[in-house]
Amino acid sequence: MTRPFPEKRIAIIGAGVGGLTAAIYLRLAGFEVSIYEALPRPGGRANLIEQEGFRFDTGPSLLNYPWVFEGLFAAAGRRLIDYVTLLPIDPSITFLWPDGTSFTPSSDLRRLRDECERLEPGVTPGLTAFLSDAEIKYNFSFRKLVRQNVDNPLAWLCALSLGEMAKSAVWRSLDSELKRFFGSRHIREAFGSYAMYLGGSPQNLPGLFSILSYAELAYGLWLPRGGIYGLIEGIARLAGELGVNIITGRRVRRVIVRDGRVRGLEFADGTTEDWPSVISNVDLPTTRRELLPPGYAQRPNNLLRRHPVMTPGVVTFYWGLRGRLEGLQHHTIFLPDHFDAAFDDLFKQHRIPEDLPFYLSMPSATDPTLSPPGCTTVFVLIPTPISSDAGPADWATTTTFLKTRILERLRRHNVVIAPGRLIVERILTPEDWQEMFGLYQGSAFGAAHTLFQLGPFRDRNLDRDIHGLYYTGAGTTPGTGLPIVVLSGQMTAERICQHAR
Repeated sequence: MTRPFPEKRIAIIGAGVGGLTAAIYLRLAGFEVSIYEALPRPGGRANLIEQEGFRFDTGPSLLNYPWVFEGLFAAAGRRLIDYVTLLPIDPSITFLWPDGTSFTPSSDLRRLRDECERLEPGVTPGLTAFLSDAEIKYNFSFRKLVRQNVDNPLAWLCALSLGEMAKSAVWRSLDSELKRFFGSRHIREAFGSYAMYLGGSPQNLPGLFSILSYAELAYGLWLPRGGIYGLIEGIARLAGELGVNIITGRRVRRVIVRDGRVRGLEFADGTTEDWPSVISNVDLPTTRRELLPPGYAQRPNNLLRRHPVMTPGVVTFYWGLRGRLEGLQHHTIFLPDHFDAAFDDLFKQHRIPEDLPFYLSMPSATDPTLSPPGCTTVFVLIPTPISSDAGPADWATTTTFLKTRILERLRRHNVVIAPGRLIVERILTPEDWQEMFGLYQGSAFGAAHTLFQLGPFRDRNLDRDIHGLYYTGAGTTPGTGLPIVVLSGQMTAERICQHAR
């Protein structure tokens, strides 16, 4: 349906990555754009904690798919490297198991091959076949599926040839797909562990997601100088140079709707402004439940699915340590002995896994400016059930318990953090994430990427009931993750520009 624009003015609620990106593309298309951000600085969940000379990224801790960010700046006739310095991280991630087994993939093909052969002698043909197969999937996925504003599932799927459809492996699980190429459980568990952040297990997410580990190997992992927030600062600077009006510390209370159309915004201080169109960069379910008039929360934005399945919540620790932390690289994922049971605990039993998996990042190992001289910046992330599944929680007790478990696991790998070394400690629980950033049910990564929450099965980036209301971010198409949310902002802007013609 064409929705004519009475004027090329648009307000954006939230200065997260999706909102900033949409604003840039809309300014390039001649729109007047204002972003209203409730927090003191832009970034959304990709925010910043600064304390005692330490600089912590609150959420995302690594950057992949650099071509997406290069494309954003190139659209404005600028170069990413003039705004953001990217520092390569290779080897990118080390996976560690309790028995001491380790796996450290690399973007260097020879090093990757040697590492896989160490765990599974004779695996080189399987590795070569995996990389070739995943490259094909990756290319047609981004060319024909991920970046398309298509609302009809049949039209979306028919964009693929029969050969591409067969290659997509959407009817096979990620675990089954990995078993085609690797016999080593450790290699499969490492490449399958990304499923947790997509809101499922390797046993129930589509085999198409083998592209995640491939893309990390093909394009590498990067840290912007100044941390991920250095990237946010670069994007916000570009938006400002283009004339986007970014107003921080200004909370939107509700979207004003009359006669089925957006009419403006009401703010927390009771003032209102007239706007003919609005983009919400707040989580889509949160927007519908808290920012729209009563009744809209009960009306799904996608008729194919009433209630979104969400990705897990997280507990995050931010530690500023005196001295260096020896024995670990920049990114480490600590996997459990009982891999399948951990997924079962999280997604079926709705509890923090008994056999605790967690992720640890030391960004100051790559960018020493993120900590005082001679010190270390540490970020730890533990997946948890979302609030609707977990029920009431005593987070003070839980976080103390989790910290004890993390330190015990580190000691098993000869990494010791004595209490006297801790200069700074901040902790965010799922309740904190929900309250601070508006994350629905404390879900850290937005709607899950199950088969029926991909493409047109996902909540659309325009509201089906309210003319002039659009969405961007991890809760809508195409999905979660920093580069994908940049594409979300671009796709929302493209949708609006189509309606403005």
